[in-house]
Amino acid sequence: MRILCTICARGGSKGVKLKNIRALLDKPLIAWTIEQALDWGRADKVVVSTDNEDIAQAAREFGADVPFARPAELASDTAAKIPVIKHAVSFVEERENFAYDFIVDLDPTSPLRNLNDIEQSLQMLIGDEQANNVYSVCRARKSPYFNMVETDESGYARLSKQLDSAVIRRQDAPAVYEMNASIYIYRRDFLLDTDSVHSAKTMIYEMPFERSVDIDSEIDFKLVELLMKEKILNGEK
Repeated sequence: MRILCTICARGGSKGVKLKNIRALLDKPLIAWTIEQALDWGRADKVVVSTDNEDIAQAAREFGADVPFARPAELASDTAAKIPVIKHAVSFVEERENFAYDFIVDLDPTSPLRNLNDIEQSLQMLIGDEQANNVYSVCRARKSPYFNMVETDESGYARLSKQLDSAVIRRQDAPAVYEMNASIYIYRRDFLLDTDSVHSAKTMIYEMPFERSVDIDSEIDFKLVELLMKEKILNGEK
């Protein structure tokens, strides 16, 4: 079983400038995810896809392979993630002249995952031969059945999703999850033939909120820093 781990980190971050190489405690943000991938030890190769040389240099310093510069058309604000991963897979497979079985994509802006989260996600996918992929989620803090609303054509508010009977407590609503932008694992053939992380046979791996913060703002960065300090104090990996 061959596993390729991809870490996608472009240089044009808007919410937090150059966040992928911003210092989080004692090392660049991207280093935490690179070290997790290497410590996990199941990936045959850990590849970083980036258009930024400073990110590339930091990635190499912490042990990742950076065999190419990401093409400009895959590094814009509007570029989707899956074509970026496909490009990395195709480049590495052509260079090495063999195909991988699973692609594990770890987002560097969600470094609070632990090694068990990665392993359990992979085992879920391996354990269901019909499944195409798995991605990580956490339980949603708002519910479309209870306190998420939309406006209709007249501008009046209504619940996003209606049930036959009213939901009095959020806890009584159907379970709803947020994608936490941390772990995505694909069967290789499915990945190369899809444009979406969603399919009729997609699985989810649930993580708690304290391991699910995705850095998209200064507040997120400060929260991750606080949670990371607590994680280190508790001796977690």
